[in-house]
Amino acid sequence: MSQFRSVGLMGRVGSAAVLETLLHLRDLLRARGLRVVVEREVAEHLDPAPGEVRGREDIGRDTDLVIVVGGDGSLLGAARSLAPQNAPVLGVNRGRLGFLTDISPQQLEAQLDEVLAGRYLIESRFLLDVAVTRGDEVLARGDALNDVVLNSGISARMIEFELYIEEQFVYTQRSDGLIISTPTGSTAYSLSGGGPIMHPGLDALVLVPMFPHTLGSRPLVIHGSSSIRIVINEYNELHPTISCDGQLNITASPGDMIHVHKKPEHLRLLHPLDHNFYDICRAKLGWGSRPDGDE
Repeated sequence: MSQFRSVGLMGRVGSAAVLETLLHLRDLLRARGLRVVVEREVAEHLDPAPGEVRGREDIGRDTDLVIVVGGDGSLLGAARSLAPQNAPVLGVNRGRLGFLTDISPQQLEAQLDEVLAGRYLIESRFLLDVAVTRGDEVLARGDALNDVVLNSGISARMIEFELYIEEQFVYTQRSDGLIISTPTGSTAYSLSGGGPIMHPGLDALVLVPMFPHTLGSRPLVIHGSSSIRIVINEYNELHPTISCDGQLNITASPGDMIHVHKKPEHLRLLHPLDHNFYDICRAKLGWGSRPDGDE
């Protein structure tokens, strides 16, 4: 008997492949006697039972498990809502890379049954909280599972800012910006900027300068519980953007401060028992296999 009695479904229904998988999941779950709750945005496509439609802010509170269908971007968007609800999340990959959504549609039925039977791995992934302030006023807030990115917003234009970690001055930097990445995000934008790959179990953050003006600026790995403060120098002409997971953008002004720290809530991410971080890196990043061809 499944330990999950009620399962929520989320996904980006603008994709025909995602909708096909959501419909298949709905039928599989109903056939196994489970209650299926659907996100409001997908309800019109999935014919939910009366009373089994929820908003994104509530679906994790009314279910034992939430399944997100799509790419990693879909799961990133869902994670920021689901983490405070403490709902375990399973990702089905209908995107490209699939570092987070690691169940393939071809193995969906077999791997879903394994999870429903209680045979799975569970990971705790931390998120970041960001606040932009001007004096004592909080202008905007956001959160991120992958990364918080400060960028100039204009190609080939630098900004100058000061970086403080645990209120200790680190440096003044002129660059296109700064990527603050969790271990989860280390295989995303941070990696393209020259940052290190970090195992998702690490309690660490990496700060990756974007095209810095000095050759001595290098990625910096710090403790995951560190508080970070960035001061945008007042004489900057640009109004830089702070981006959370590339999905939520906040515009700041010269003189504003950006505060980043770990959120108290964590994302509970489920994987099949054969999940292996290094296997995924090898497959997604094109790492070489063993000389004899064995995996």
